[in-house]
Amino acid sequence: MAERGLESSPASVAALPPEVRAQLAELELELSEGDITQKGYEKKRSKLLSPYSPQTQETDSTGQKDRNQTPAPTPAQTSAPSKYHRSRSGGARDERYRSDIHTEAVQAALAKHKEQKMALPMPTKRRSTFVQSPADACTPPENVSAPPDVTATTSSSSSLRPANIDLPPSGIVKGMHKGSNRSSLMDTADGVPVSSRVSTKIQQLLSTLKRPKRPPLKEFFVDDSEEIVEVPQPDPNQPRPEGRQMMPVKGEPLGVICNWPPALESALQRWGSTQAKCPCLTGLDMSGKPVYTLTYGKLWSRSLKLAYTLLNKLGTKNEPVLKPGDRVALVYPNNDPVMFMVAFYGCLLAEVIPVPIEVPLTRKDAGGQQIGFLLGSCGITLALTSEICLKGLPKTQNGEIVQFKGWPRLKWVVTDSKYLSKPPKDWQPHISPAGTEPAYIEYKTSKEGSVMGVTVSRLAMLSHCQALSQACNYSEGEAVVNVLDFKKDAGLWHGMFANVMNKMHTISVPYSVMKTCPLSWVQRVHAHKAKVALVKCRDLHWAMMAHRDQRDVSLSSLRMLIVTDGANPWSVSSCDAFLSLFQSHGLKPEAICPCATSAEAMTVAIRRPGVPGAPLPGRAILSMNGLSYGVIRVNTEDKNSALTVQDVGHVMPGGMMCIVKPDGPPQLCKTDEIGEICVSSRTGGMTYFGLAGVTKNTFEVIPVASSGSPVGDVPFIRSGLLGFVGPGSLVFVVGKMDGLLMVSGRRHNADDIVATGLAVESIKTVYRGRIAVFSVSVFYDERIVVVAEQRPDASEEDSFQWMSRVLQAIDSIHQVGVYCLALVPANTLPKTPLGGIHISQTKQLFLEGSLHPCNILMCPHTCVTNLPKPRQKQPGVGPASVMVGNLVAGKRIAQAAGRDLGQIEENDLVRKHQFLAEILQWRAQATPDHVLFMLLNAKGTTVCTASCLQLHKRAERIASVLGDKGHLNAGDNVVLLYPPGIELIAAFYGCLYAGCVPETVRPPHAQNLTATLPTVRMIVDVSKAACILTTQTLMRLLKSREAAAAVDVKTWPTIIDTDDLPRKRLPQLYKPPTPEMLAYLDFSVSTTGMLTGVKMSHSAVNALCRAIKLQCELYSSRQIAICLDPYCGLGFALWCLCSVYSGHQSVLIPPLELENNLFLWLATVNQYKIRDTFCSYSVMELCTKGLGNQVEVLKTRGINLSCIRTCVVVAEERPRITLQQSFSKLFKDIGLSPRAVSTTFGSRVNVAICLQGTSGPEPTTVYVDLKSLRHDRVRLVERGAPQSLLLSESGKILPGVKVVIVNPETKGPVGDSHLGEIWVNSPHTASGYYTIYDSETLQADHFNTRLSFGDAAQTLWARTGYLGFVRRTELTAATGERHDALYVVGALDETLELRGLRYHPIDIETSVSRVHRSIAECAVFTWTNLLVVVVELCGSEQEALDLVPLVTNVVLEEHYLIVGVVVVVDPGVIPIKSRGEKQRMHLRDSFLADQLDPIYVAYNM
Repeated sequence: MAERGLESSPASVAALPPEVRAQLAELELELSEGDITQKGYEKKRSKLLSPYSPQTQETDSTGQKDRNQTPAPTPAQTSAPSKYHRSRSGGARDERYRSDIHTEAVQAALAKHKEQKMALPMPTKRRSTFVQSPADACTPPENVSAPPDVTATTSSSSSLRPANIDLPPSGIVKGMHKGSNRSSLMDTADGVPVSSRVSTKIQQLLSTLKRPKRPPLKEFFVDDSEEIVEVPQPDPNQPRPEGRQMMPVKGEPLGVICNWPPALESALQRWGSTQAKCPCLTGLDMSGKPVYTLTYGKLWSRSLKLAYTLLNKLGTKNEPVLKPGDRVALVYPNNDPVMFMVAFYGCLLAEVIPVPIEVPLTRKDAGGQQIGFLLGSCGITLALTSEICLKGLPKTQNGEIVQFKGWPRLKWVVTDSKYLSKPPKDWQPHISPAGTEPAYIEYKTSKEGSVMGVTVSRLAMLSHCQALSQACNYSEGEAVVNVLDFKKDAGLWHGMFANVMNKMHTISVPYSVMKTCPLSWVQRVHAHKAKVALVKCRDLHWAMMAHRDQRDVSLSSLRMLIVTDGANPWSVSSCDAFLSLFQSHGLKPEAICPCATSAEAMTVAIRRPGVPGAPLPGRAILSMNGLSYGVIRVNTEDKNSALTVQDVGHVMPGGMMCIVKPDGPPQLCKTDEIGEICVSSRTGGMTYFGLAGVTKNTFEVIPVASSGSPVGDVPFIRSGLLGFVGPGSLVFVVGKMDGLLMVSGRRHNADDIVATGLAVESIKTVYRGRIAVFSVSVFYDERIVVVAEQRPDASEEDSFQWMSRVLQAIDSIHQVGVYCLALVPANTLPKTPLGGIHISQTKQLFLEGSLHPCNILMCPHTCVTNLPKPRQKQPGVGPASVMVGNLVAGKRIAQAAGRDLGQIEENDLVRKHQFLAEILQWRAQATPDHVLFMLLNAKGTTVCTASCLQLHKRAERIASVLGDKGHLNAGDNVVLLYPPGIELIAAFYGCLYAGCVPETVRPPHAQNLTATLPTVRMIVDVSKAACILTTQTLMRLLKSREAAAAVDVKTWPTIIDTDDLPRKRLPQLYKPPTPEMLAYLDFSVSTTGMLTGVKMSHSAVNALCRAIKLQCELYSSRQIAICLDPYCGLGFALWCLCSVYSGHQSVLIPPLELENNLFLWLATVNQYKIRDTFCSYSVMELCTKGLGNQVEVLKTRGINLSCIRTCVVVAEERPRITLQQSFSKLFKDIGLSPRAVSTTFGSRVNVAICLQGTSGPEPTTVYVDLKSLRHDRVRLVERGAPQSLLLSESGKILPGVKVVIVNPETKGPVGDSHLGEIWVNSPHTASGYYTIYDSETLQADHFNTRLSFGDAAQTLWARTGYLGFVRRTELTAATGERHDALYVVGALDETLELRGLRYHPIDIETSVSRVHRSIAECAVFTWTNLLVVVVELCGSEQEALDLVPLVTNVVLEEHYLIVGVVVVVDPGVIPIKSRGEKQRMHLRDSFLADQLDPIYVAYNM
């Protein structure tokens, strides 16, 4: 392209004006920083260069043309209606939110997005996981990517995690050192096929994330001590209200009509006695045919019978069950209005207070528990119901009605006529004029899901009827068709109260009939020539869908079509569509009367029936952006983000209305401001039953002016509706308080977001009426969650496509990001009784991880804009100034030491031998029959023992074989390949006798050769071993055909099996010339996947054994039990070396045997009354998990652990306190002392730095602040502080060991309680790495390094590669001085550098593991700055997607990090080393090579 031409010739760039050159440079910088996408960069660049290059413009314009030709998405609704006519499936008919204008807006917004279309990576899902329907099972979507290749490397083939496999790094030996190779490894996921599916997805994700985030982050100030969470600053350009303060608006006066009854019951008495034959209420059967008509006479007589029965026939004369003022529950189904009406008026006549509730269908209905709470708080013990309903309630085995969850014990009373007693002639109900005593209680569910009872007084009930009669101009004998729920809200007020007040005839159409016959209400209007119909938008839609079935209906009789959810701003399009369709059937435009209601304020406003021919009321077209700031702005410029609302008429007669700010004190709004509508009249509720505090806030509001002074003294009721009063005192409602989502200081309405979601061609993917939108609080702000029910026939691609488009549409139109969008299988969301979605229950399920989505998209990257600024590394302060600073501050330098070896006298016989081989020879002469080793099997029986003499003789034979068969020379390396046992020990000493250098290697796993044999091969190659000593079984395995598939078996060095040895002695045993000579090699795969071998000299071996002997007080008469792997580190030293040096007896328990007998280790300790035992974390975890519920069994077996003085966990990591505490707590009951459990600490450079030992103070613990730890600082906090982490000391420092804490960058010492790298100096430090290429600089840096300042003695230190700190405690050490405790925080090369901070994987993993009961194990790693979290799912696979939002939330909340990828895998997939450490790098390589066979992979946008 032309601009590229410009770029290549520096001369032409130089010719540009300087300011253009500066702008170009700035653009380059933005691109390199990732603040702008490549596309954005090119666009801006060409714009800058266009005046200077004629060709540039042409190229750009052609590009523009092509871009505009992208096919525009087809408008959603063109084909939709016909599709609906053909098939109306269950829940699909709720078209409340349909708006053609809005659909166009959304399509336009999406088309705009399509121009800058981003490829979002689709989640990877295992096909078996979510089979929704048979169709789905038989016909997988055509273009699903091929199932992942499950190569043999995965260990998931066996259901249990393979006992202990140290997996090698993939490919080559990743150097022997810690730092240099890692960064290059991170950037190029080496060993990964480029075509790998995961990698391309992550590439896609990365390019998605490269686009700049909106809104732009402010420049923060850098406060290094604390991460400051960004507080959203108000947008300086945001619209602000400019009008004057509003005045309360009055409705017309309530007319006084002379013959209005003094109470509603009086009206019933009047009509019941004078107009007994007049119809009052007609019920329909399931087919929509009238089945029974209740006359006024019948209503009066049956209500009387019920009232009499309730007061006189339920208990005894002296102890009536009910007295006036008591509350009773009314439990009637929605298709039985007649029984309900009789029960309601019966209660009114008996002066007991009815509480209508829904019929409970199951023990655990959505929201049922909350209803129970309301019943309990109302003190209800009695429930009225019909016989049919009672039969249908769920029963227990013996026929009793089940106890519903959270409900009080109820007595059920059947109110069918045949069970009622006729009152005596002289009995009359007591009907007093209506006063403020309660008449009934209407339940209401709050946003949080709690159910409250709104108490309505008799006076309010009467006044409300009068106001409705006046507003609607009701007259006697009119027919009303009611499609609403008659138990509450407008259905109750119009269909049960106002009709009795005015002697009208209600025809009740139940929801169940509407589902089977959507036109039934229109047919009823036609048949009864009804003057009024009460409907919701849903009913309008259902009628439109079905209207072709019925041509000859007439709606000309209707003078009022009351739309009761007119308060939903999306009702306007339903009303318009219905009118345009049914105007030809006689529907008058002025008959459509939207109204707004709420449980607290009852009818807030209603549009009066219009005069024919008068102009229809106007509409408000409001800007969505303005609305989000609570300001009314008429939308002119961008019709895409406009909201069209219709009025809901005027204030009720006799009422008054004002608008107050939704939050804070009830301050009156300005005239162009949106607020909560409050009404004052005698017609609202009185209180929330039993909740005085909330009542005051809602029912007794005195509005205040901006100055804070009260306006008048009339109390108002908050209606829970948001809106404003427009011109001509018309009331407009734009949303509900319950649906309000406050995100970053802007208000969004859940209904609006649902409407936007539905305007994206949703027909194929989701059910229209089944969408829930709510907000959850994550990381200091509300985040929007959208949950929808997916159709069974929707393909993965369709769903994903729909989801990504919904995100874009909401983003465009509302300028707000959606945090999580989840699709669940059809019919799984909790329902309200009338078929809507129970929002609060859905939110509850989402938060507790039991929603079970089948598709999920999380977008934390776009939503979370309040993360603290990434930390900038400050130019470091020099080590000298740190030191001086510490001295000035009176802080000591952080160092600690064990006891001094020189001062300790010891058994001279051992002192005079410098070599372990000599000590064994000496023991074979001095105490030939003393048993050093006992090996146990799974049954706990001794399978093999070795006395000093037996071991010596066995070693001699092996040494002679090495010379004869192996032709080895002194100094040759020999690999020992044995299962844990005594044979391994004998082979080790045989090598020493022959002068060879042994190295123990874990044998390959016969069932999993492909994963385990390459490690063996690699160690053999790296160590240039001249020979392999092993058993016959393993020798056969090494040469088998299976082995040949994994490695080259032809090039093994000499393999000697030591099963049958000739009885032959060496003429003389080898004695090394100096103690600095190499004794053995110690190879280990680190958790980061590095294979590292270290060299141990004879003097180091001697010093190590001596330090352990002194610390643990080991001598010949002692016995210790070891349940560890003997292949490297301290485990090897304890298994093979210490007994020979100190003469104590070691009881050896191979950890593998524990899998067959969990009791083995503890039973052995008990049997031999062992005082000191050593184990690994995996052994401790096995016992804690496996024996958790078996403590009683242990007791009956007589196992008692009170003999244990020390139980030491051998580890090279931060102590796992929770595991240690669980173990101690669990076995406390069988005598384990809480002081016994402790840990060791060692690293590659020095295998034993700390070991608790037998004397000295017990390990101390401290709480540190996690946030400071990320900044490489230690801040001690109190227990229970937020974000605190409990750390424990890793045992006591061994004799002869010195430790100093050093800043890893400056190599200067740090002060007490400061974080730094742990450096160690001791006579048993390894003498260096064993590498193929002797990299001298690395050796010097890791093994012989000096402090850069402050060490006059110029001590040589070895770097452990672990971060930690030293803290002086109040305790006294053995030397009499104050004890210095060493705390290990974690390995440096495991830490994740994210946002300029240092994270320890274990901290993130701990948070994640806590979040859901089905997470068995978890591991995290990073890949190109993306945080990947892998969780093992131990529950059912349908829970897999529940984990995605929970994991994302917890990592964000606790660690201020956004998770890039969540991978859900089967149990046992995360590779774990024998010591119990996770191999995260190996896991990362398997993930990138697509070898995990994940259940689900979610890419967070």
